[in-house]
Amino acid sequence: MPKSIFLNMVKDEMFKLRYAKRTIEAYLKWISSYIHFHQKKHPNLMHDSEVEAFLSHLVLELDVSAATQTSALNALVFLYRDIIRRPLNVKLNFVKSSRQQKLPVVLTTDEMRRLLAVINAQHKLPVSILYASGLRLMECMRLRVKDIDFDYKSIRIWYGKGGKHRVVTLADELVPDLRQQITLVQQYLDADLINPDYSGVYLPHRLRLKYKKANRSLEWQYLFASRQLSKDPEDKSLRRHHIDESAIQKAIRFAAKKANIDKTVTPHTLRHSFATHLLQSGADIRTVQDQLGHADLRTTQIYTHILQRGGNSVVSPLSRL
Repeated sequence: MPKSIFLNMVKDEMFKLRYAKRTIEAYLKWISSYIHFHQKKHPNLMHDSEVEAFLSHLVLELDVSAATQTSALNALVFLYRDIIRRPLNVKLNFVKSSRQQKLPVVLTTDEMRRLLAVINAQHKLPVSILYASGLRLMECMRLRVKDIDFDYKSIRIWYGKGGKHRVVTLADELVPDLRQQITLVQQYLDADLINPDYSGVYLPHRLRLKYKKANRSLEWQYLFASRQLSKDPEDKSLRRHHIDESAIQKAIRFAAKKANIDKTVTPHTLRHSFATHLLQSGADIRTVQDQLGHADLRTTQIYTHILQRGGNSVVSPLSRL
């Protein structure tokens, strides 16, 4: 919990507005940084000029990326629109980051085989899905049992980045393991339902009101459910949440080292590899865009740059000597 009374109030308000836990953490971090940058001056006594100074400082002094600067801006827009109730000027004048986006790290198909061969059994299925379906880490963690469509070999993603929904491919090879995982979730649920303190799985507020019994049904349970029950930070009720995403991050780092892969490998590396390997196999870039859930085709085109720079379409002059 933040020590500041003001930040605690902001956190409570974001909970009421149903913001995601990660968004709350990120916004609180930026609002706190903004306040400290201005010598702990209360945000109510500041406005456009102070926000502009802070955003410019992030670029001029800290050399943050455009994405990082945008994250800070979004936090301050929320602060003044929803908390202070004095929205910022839509034409703020600050120094914008011009730092170029890094080319993503991509594994070869051989490196992917080696990674999956040594990943620990407990995390192999979610890690496999990250690569097989091109999911973001938290999209995978938040999957519910009902999101797996065995009939159409697909996975439904709800409220991905930007609040968008999409349908992605499901690899046939993962079907047996997914059925086994759902059986495990059913066993967890059976045990939970006889626990008098169990309050059901977490559901967003509107769904909670619309489907009053859904939180105790199998279809709404998290696919990758935690082994232990925990208290919901929102209302302190006892629930079974999904596994901690940090466990997947650690498992991938350890597996990459074990497989002697000399690259920085993260969960997002598997998503980059999914997109690149799809293009290598002849998939249309629009198809890859849909699978990844990119709003702008230019975001997807970075993977074509990787293929070009990697030598798949350009022959080095050295090779002609």
